[in-house]
Amino acid sequence: MSETIGFIGLGNLGLPIARNLLASGYALKVYNRTASKAEPLLALGAQQVSQPRDALTRGGIVISVVWDDVALESIVMSEGFLEQLGPGGIHLSMSTIAPAAAQNLAATHAERGCYYVEAPVFGRPEAAAARKLWICLAGPSAPKERVRPLLEAIGQGVFDFGDTIGAATLVKLCGNFMGTAAVQAMIEVTGLAKKSGNDPTKVIDMLTQTLFSAPIYQSYGRVIAEDPERYSRGPIPLKDVNLFRETASQVESQTPLAHLLHTLLSPIRN
Repeated sequence: MSETIGFIGLGNLGLPIARNLLASGYALKVYNRTASKAEPLLALGAQQVSQPRDALTRGGIVISVVWDDVALESIVMSEGFLEQLGPGGIHLSMSTIAPAAAQNLAATHAERGCYYVEAPVFGRPEAAAARKLWICLAGPSAPKERVRPLLEAIGQGVFDFGDTIGAATLVKLCGNFMGTAAVQAMIEVTGLAKKSGNDPTKVIDMLTQTLFSAPIYQSYGRVIAEDPERYSRGPIPLKDVNLFRETASQVESQTPLAHLLHTLLSPIRN
């Protein structure tokens, strides 16, 4: 593992992913807009850099885990990024963005002779820390094979959706939309149970051990049942539902439930 990997984005997911790569023996050059977030990795041997391009090795691999399309595009178009990545270099993007944006970024990389590979992940930060992420993958075959050992070091399974950029990102948007719908259903179920005099925790326990024995229900259900007042979804579900709706609109696919979820989630953010 002599190759040094660039790593950009040390948020709630990026930090544990980077930590696991270090633990697996990879050398990392890390960049984060808020430099102090890199401090936990420095003691583990990571090298911190001050510009995105400085994280890159010409012809090497760089991983990015950033918030959205705008943040990712700003990284890619930053001074010297694509030039330093160079011919044969691979940008492994793990961000949740629009499929169309991913396709545009792939074309921009191809113009410089480098590759864009998408690998969005399913899993909360604690799953990332435990190497339990589920990873969707799409891109050219040879670059995918080159990055596969990195993905296997951070997750429990990789699902390959072919060569077409945007395919893996689409699956990520579908999964996030279904997860958001499931969480909204559990909020309403636990609310009904409580106001009807039933113990919402018992209701959720029964349902998530039988009819709905899936990780999304089991991981969120008890939290919602035990303390719905403190449960907060933050801005991510609204962002991802919007991406789902926009992507569906581009192919004229109907999404009435997504429109309803957008309406329900909008006050949470505002």
